[in-house]
Amino acid sequence: MKLLEVNNISKSFRTGKVLEDVSFSVNSGSIVAITGENGVGKSTLLNIIIGWLRPDSGKIKMVENFGFCPQETLLFPLLTVNENIEYFRTAYGQKFFKNEKQQALPEELLNEFNFLNCKDKKVNILSGGTKQKLNLVISLLHNPDLMILDEPYASLDWETHQKFWEYAGERKKEGKSVLIVSHFIYDQSMLDELYTIKNHKLVCG
Repeated sequence: MKLLEVNNISKSFRTGKVLEDVSFSVNSGSIVAITGENGVGKSTLLNIIIGWLRPDSGKIKMVENFGFCPQETLLFPLLTVNENIEYFRTAYGQKFFKNEKQQALPEELLNEFNFLNCKDKKVNILSGGTKQKLNLVISLLHNPDLMILDEPYASLDWETHQKFWEYAGERKKEGKSVLIVSHFIYDQSMLDELYTIKNHKLVCG
């Protein structure tokens, strides 16, 4: 089953062409990465995939239940960790939280990433690394079929990064998938597919 299909995406700005006829897919139970040098169009492609930017041509088909972890934290600093989680749970909608397993997921995630003891603390007093953990947990709250990460090596501390790979490995067994967009990739052995943007096009490897 394809969780994401990117078909013949092209995009240009006033400064010139950025993406040309880009196509790839992410199958269920796979980990896929897109890399390339700074300025080659990775962010443009990512923004098109998540719907923040419209392509000039081409189509995107993606599973409804996806999660996105941006490089920058998108949190409410004067709310506690728990209050941020409840806010985003409400934003996701109750259709993702129909059974007991889903209801228990926030507590499981806080425990998984080792900051259960921070749940009653306000975000503005947390360290940068703990904020990134919360940013990641919020993107996983609805147990997405497809998880999309923007520059995880730059935004996640090493401990959280390792924990995420453990978590991703378990979810992969359940048929869930991960798409990573980054200018470098450490964990190539974990990948099922690696793509590179070169000269506006997407190539394997």
